[in-house]
Amino acid sequence: MWMVRQPAKVHRVGYIASTAPVSDLVGANPNDPVARVFVQGLRELGYVEGKNLVVEWRAAEGRSERMPELVAKLVGLKVDVLLAGGSPVALAAKKTTGTIPIVIVASDPVGLGLVASLRRPGGNVTGLSVFNEEISGKRVQLIKELVPGLSRVAALGNSIARGARPE
Repeated sequence: MWMVRQPAKVHRVGYIASTAPVSDLVGANPNDPVARVFVQGLRELGYVEGKNLVVEWRAAEGRSERMPELVAKLVGLKVDVLLAGGSPVALAAKKTTGTIPIVIVASDPVGLGLVASLRRPGGNVTGLSVFNEEISGKRVQLIKELVPGLSRVAALGNSIARGARPE
């Protein structure tokens, strides 16, 4: 009896960078450090571009007005997941789709309205929070443990950055 072997699923990822030019993203060893780590991590998990993976690379090149158009095109390509490089991309992705999983790296996903909470994000958005109020106290605690006798800690932030809230 002959068995027909089903071809392995080819996964399609939509990757949108907010500032890097597209030319820095594509290729076996991208020039953009985030894209390079992304490709390396996928390889370590067994996903190889051209074999069982297609990455749809897009870049806004610092022009935030392009985000909705870039996200819409990736949604139209029926990607399996969107990787949003930066808060503006994440916001555009969330406005565009409620069904495709969106992986983000954002400064304050709760403050930006991307997720309900860090513990239970809900919806189709997940990822990493680079800085937020919920873990600020823990960071100070770790600094104090690393530097015995520390009596003062200062933190700098960009109060006009999207998602930043004055304390």
